[in-house]
Amino acid sequence: MRKKHHNKKKASSKKWSAKLHLWFGLSVGIIVFIVSLSGTLYVFKDEIHNSLRKEAIDLKKEDIGKKPLPITLLREKVSLELNEKYPVSAVEIPLDKTKSYQFEYYEKSKKGWNYFQQVLINKQVYVNQYTGEILAVYNEKYDVFSILKYIHWGLLLNSEWGPYTVGIPTVLFIIMLITGIILWWPKNKNARKGRFWFNWENVKNWKRKNYDLHNILGFYASFIALLLSVTGLYFAYPYVKNTFTFALSGSWELPKEKERKSPDSLMAKNEAIFDLAAAQTEKLYAKSSSFRINLNGKNKKGKELKNLPVTVYGLDGRYSERNILTFDKYSGKLLANKPHHKLNTAEKYSNANYDIHTGSYFGIIGKIIWFIAGLICTSLPVTGFLVWWGKRKKKGKKI
Repeated sequence: MRKKHHNKKKASSKKWSAKLHLWFGLSVGIIVFIVSLSGTLYVFKDEIHNSLRKEAIDLKKEDIGKKPLPITLLREKVSLELNEKYPVSAVEIPLDKTKSYQFEYYEKSKKGWNYFQQVLINKQVYVNQYTGEILAVYNEKYDVFSILKYIHWGLLLNSEWGPYTVGIPTVLFIIMLITGIILWWPKNKNARKGRFWFNWENVKNWKRKNYDLHNILGFYASFIALLLSVTGLYFAYPYVKNTFTFALSGSWELPKEKERKSPDSLMAKNEAIFDLAAAQTEKLYAKSSSFRINLNGKNKKGKELKNLPVTVYGLDGRYSERNILTFDKYSGKLLANKPHHKLNTAEKYSNANYDIHTGSYFGIIGKIIWFIAGLICTSLPVTGFLVWWGKRKKKGKKI
């Protein structure tokens, strides 16, 4: 009796799993396809950019060894040559002296219903820091990887509500992955043989091959797909981030940065402020990859900063190992040093979430695995639709 009751429960759970899997698949399949494809194509962005922009990134041997020009002077050269109506936002300085400086223009509006209306300017300017020569200018607003990123993030819609158009289907996709695993799970040991790999020796029917592609590849990709989905929701929904933060630190919010009053606010602003900050940063984090200095005195929301923040990146192409320095914006005096190793677990995870989502946290091997998993996720709505369509046509014939 117990066995019969247990079997009934199993059959019932599989029946409901099949219904949810089908309903959600048909309702959000096209969005899952677009989001998966755009995310997959984005994975090797850094490697492709570094290859295509090699001449702008790597400096000539004859220039190396000279003293870099002041950052303020370089900023003025960029401003004069490009003649943009917006100020230069920031500069990224590599610790490798054979690499060029990257000046950034970035301005965003709250208005507009799509990405192209909201992002007013997004340009990267590569500059030879020893001669002041502008090596290359890239309009990142129209770069294929920027567009892929915002398709993946919110289907190119307004950044305030665009993520919900992707976030809600992602929640449904998680349910689809769980129900897919339930449907995949074999009834007994004998049934397991055909669930782990393809056995097409005597199979000529495309429907069976398509079913196996959906079933077997879906199973192998499902665990990484779950990780990708959850880390994506971390960006989209504050309550997901807060839940992670509470689980990792016991607090619902990440520690807020203390606003430090400038002790030298009555002093005349030192013109070499950025160079002073850069020199101190290089001494403190000589083994890091690069650091980013804010140049326009505003944060991402457009509010004026009371001090000068500098973000130090520990490894090239990674955001997980971040150190934050705060300098007095008048005198250049170091006010605070927040190294990566002193962050709590929730803060470390917050910095690492992007790298985990893109696979870069696990190096080039992680990116390759993420890319393959992304391709499989992209194929699942297609093979799933064909499974449903094949069954539908079969039922139509019987009638």
